[in-house]
Amino acid sequence: MPIYEYKCKKCCHCFEKLVFKDDNVKIVCPKCENDNVQKLLSATRFINNTGLTSCADSPKSFS
Repeated sequence: MPIYEYKCKKCCHCFEKLVFKDDNVKIVCPKCENDNVQKLLSATRFINNTGLTSCADSPKSFS
């Protein structure tokens, strides 16, 4: 299920929201109800073939 992390640009509150591809819902901050939010880049979690969960590494900086 696609759970995305967001950060409110008004109050800096970070929150998660379950959003499906076909949803046309406006994302608002649950703390201050502001709609000026930024989607954050977060680690990916997946289930491997043994049924165990694993978290992907953070992107490495390229210098």
